[in-house]
Amino acid sequence: MTDLADGVPDPAGALDTPGRELLAALVSTPSPSGDESEAAARLAGFFAEHGREAWTDDAGNVRAPGDDSVLLTSHVDTVPGEIPVRVEDGDDELGVEGPVLWGRGSVDATGPLAAMAVAAVETGASFVGVVGEETDSRGARHLIEDRDAPETVINGEPSGWDAITLGYRGIVGGEYSVSTPAGHGARPDANAIDHATAWWERVRAAVADENGDAEPGGFDTITATAAAIDGGLADDGSAVTASMATRFRVPPSATPDAVRGLVEGCLDAGEIEWGASIPPHVASPRSTPATALRKGIRGAGGEPTHLQKTGTADANLYAGAWDVPVVTYGPGDAALDHAPDERLPLAEFDRAVSVLETACEQLTD
Repeated sequence: MTDLADGVPDPAGALDTPGRELLAALVSTPSPSGDESEAAARLAGFFAEHGREAWTDDAGNVRAPGDDSVLLTSHVDTVPGEIPVRVEDGDDELGVEGPVLWGRGSVDATGPLAAMAVAAVETGASFVGVVGEETDSRGARHLIEDRDAPETVINGEPSGWDAITLGYRGIVGGEYSVSTPAGHGARPDANAIDHATAWWERVRAAVADENGDAEPGGFDTITATAAAIDGGLADDGSAVTASMATRFRVPPSATPDAVRGLVEGCLDAGEIEWGASIPPHVASPRSTPATALRKGIRGAGGEPTHLQKTGTADANLYAGAWDVPVVTYGPGDAALDHAPDERLPLAEFDRAVSVLETACEQLTD
């Protein structure tokens, strides 16, 4: 590759491998959900330069077919936010020496994406960079409808180079709305805003009861989040309206349907319109991709650990639709996901590439 990372401040010349150059080039290319095309083109170009067929499908995913014993897949999109892209020497807070790449997506999930692209080129494994993971997972949803199942999947999200993520909670979202006739503010009758806030308090109480003594926000709990709220007098003055966008994380002990039922049981006015859901997923630590990744981690000098995350990932969709072993792996500290100080040590990126290459060699033998 040549000059992909031009313009990224790198005083020590650390962007000195094709993988590091690709990582810096992708991080320096803004790719918020819905605007991934430039980054996707750069990613497809990387495969073309290395003799691999690659194209962008109807959803905007970058497809580079190969050995379907394992599909390496991560997401091209990031959350919004600008972080000046540069390479700094060392990081006291992370406790690392050597070059560290700063920039939006360096952890979530451009680091895993670039590591997987390099490993796919080196081993011949299948690869897809999907779009829209941070919003509606439209890329993953298109993929599972548009191609046959591979034998195994390694999904790219930050786990740390020496850890494997086996589980994620699911998610279900709904839009609550209510309307009441307009009236004088001195009247004691509850209006739509009162109904909405009272409903949400009942939902929170019902979720707390369902969770029992479990630590709030833990892997085995339901989490209720109000994402947005709006309300007030209608434009024609005839009614007071209120609406609330809500999101519920679903643990493996529950289902999206069960959570919907719990929330609907709290209604006494208004209605809730549900959107698409993603079920929870927990993989076996004895699955073939988990075993292959552990071999790669040990080969790179690490002692592998297993994680369960309280968020949700495209891995859940792949496991549910394809019924094949799916685990998640990638460089980066997940505590820096979406953070204003997102950054990735380049030595960790290199180790993750090595781990993925070893894992792919095991799975494609």
